[in-house]
Amino acid sequence: MNPNESLVPTREEFLYFSLPEKLLFYVLTFLALGYAAQQVWARVKLWQTGRPTAPLREGWKYWLPTRESASQWWQNLLVYVLAQKKVRSSRKKSGAPMHLLIFYGFVSLFIATTLLGINTYSPIKFHQGNYYLLYEATFDTLGLLLLVGLVWAIGRRLIAVKQGAPVAAATLFENQKIDQRRYPVSHAPADWLALGMLLVLTLNGYWLEAARISANPKPWDSWSWVGHAIARSMGTISPEAYKAIWWFHILLVLVFFAVLPKLRIRHIVLAIFATAGKPNLPMGKLRTIPMEEVEQTEQVGVKTAKDYSRWHLMSLDACMECGRCTEVCPAWNVGKVLNPKQLVQDARAAMESGEDLAPKLTEEALWQCTTCHACVEACPVLIRHVDLIVDVRRNLVSEGALSGPAATMLRQTASTGNAWGAPANEREKWMAGLEVPLCRDGGSFEYLFWVGCAGATDPAAMKTTRAVAELLTKAGISFACLGREEACTGDPARRTGEEFLFQEKAEQNVGVFQKYSVKKVVTACPHCFNSLKNEYGDFGATMEVFHHTQLLGDLVDAGRLKTAESPNVVFHDPCYLGRVNDEAGAPRRTIPGMKNPPNHSAKTRCCGAGGGRMWMEEPPNERPSNARAEELVATGADTVAMGCPFCRIMLDAAIPQVTEKPMRLVDLAELLQEANQK
Repeated sequence: MNPNESLVPTREEFLYFSLPEKLLFYVLTFLALGYAAQQVWARVKLWQTGRPTAPLREGWKYWLPTRESASQWWQNLLVYVLAQKKVRSSRKKSGAPMHLLIFYGFVSLFIATTLLGINTYSPIKFHQGNYYLLYEATFDTLGLLLLVGLVWAIGRRLIAVKQGAPVAAATLFENQKIDQRRYPVSHAPADWLALGMLLVLTLNGYWLEAARISANPKPWDSWSWVGHAIARSMGTISPEAYKAIWWFHILLVLVFFAVLPKLRIRHIVLAIFATAGKPNLPMGKLRTIPMEEVEQTEQVGVKTAKDYSRWHLMSLDACMECGRCTEVCPAWNVGKVLNPKQLVQDARAAMESGEDLAPKLTEEALWQCTTCHACVEACPVLIRHVDLIVDVRRNLVSEGALSGPAATMLRQTASTGNAWGAPANEREKWMAGLEVPLCRDGGSFEYLFWVGCAGATDPAAMKTTRAVAELLTKAGISFACLGREEACTGDPARRTGEEFLFQEKAEQNVGVFQKYSVKKVVTACPHCFNSLKNEYGDFGATMEVFHHTQLLGDLVDAGRLKTAESPNVVFHDPCYLGRVNDEAGAPRRTIPGMKNPPNHSAKTRCCGAGGGRMWMEEPPNERPSNARAEELVATGADTVAMGCPFCRIMLDAAIPQVTEKPMRLVDLAELLQEANQK
């Protein structure tokens, strides 16, 4: 041996351990990891009962990216797992900084252990010299991230306990039924156990490092600055004492791995696969059910958990139970029973038991969803709650479970092609006094102006429709309308659960598009915009689709239209524009200088009309529109601008209920129209 080797900074592995002790370590490790793997495999078998989205990739290969999906898989991993995009963008009260500290601290320790393992079990030995010194200093520091995050998490829960949140439960791994409106932080004993074990592991890791330094001091130990500081207070210890601390640490680590699949903290691992392998679909796109599937399964939609896709089932297990989805749910926030977090937990329980999802997921909760996707946008592991809900709705509707005004809306859509029941010949009433070109007249056009049911029927929405038509004419845009040939896109029907009525209307409309060789569509309804843009492609549509604020914003930028002044205007982002289709910039380019309420853009607050709720009755004190109206009024604005006929209908009823102050409700197109008439 080169005598200078003893001066090379490094550390001895299995310090003071005999061969039998090493063998005992490996036996215990394989037993603990084997037990954990057995539990994980049991979950995988549950996921495998779901509907395959890649039927030609069975077995373990199903969960790995294909050659075609590899790029998206790695991009999701980078953006949502490593960069923690959703956690970083979450609302302040969700404890995002705390979760980031725990995550990055945990990842740093995983990297440190992996590097040490590579050095130990590969022929390449690199854990020495300057690398070793940098390794010790870096990971000694990064370990503090985990320690601070864990202390923060435990302190957060202790504060809630002090405020009166219960902590007892019947069994160790059973989540408690506590008042989540008062106590959003989980208090299940399993969560306390996980946090406690991680905290002890982290503290013991530093103690073990300090014990090694005390038992076998080296000149470079100060690079392990946290362990070195602790070692200075310990004095010299014997090899036997060091080994005792080592065994305590290792046994705790192995117990942690053995019970990890039972703990909520398993999401750290499962979220990687659920997030990386998420369906490459727009947020606003629902799965189209082929008739062949109905003939094969003899049902529509989802009845039991196995009817969900395998990815959806895995996402149920990846749930962090952080409550961000519930935190932002418009139904929950006005006192309704819909709790997206509880819905995911109930669906997971149904997956385990094999029982029907309804009534496990109560019909009352299922029908309260506005499909606003606030829960989806907030979820750190990208669970698609709206898919879960609508798929069960589809099954309920197919079995005749829907009644009342919503069922009337479906009948009206089927019989008249209009969700409000207006006959087709009334779709041209809004054109009175305007020279609006119609497709059937045979002229050429660049844009099809899609009016929509509300735009052709509701008196207030008709003002928007006329304003858009006048602005397009003034800007010299070549456009035409379908008039009586236009039918409902089917959006209210699909999101209420009547899938095949939606498909019927989609096929009808796509046939008309093809008849007139439509290449571009502009519409003032975000719901129509979403369906035409994200869902009609399944039925052969190939056109570009624009929301009217996008086209009008471009025309303002090009100088073809004058912008409007907005001295005291607040803008309400429609869910299906600002969040579902990530378009918050265009409205603000159209009318610069508008105020923003606290919840805006992708985090806008729902008016309560989506998901068929426009046609469902609810008590005034449980209306999301009232809660949103209060937020808009609180900005001090005297005008509320918007870009959605549904939002306009809901807020028009809500604003007088929350304030006596007269407030003007207007579409952005109308403000622009006024500016261009001067």
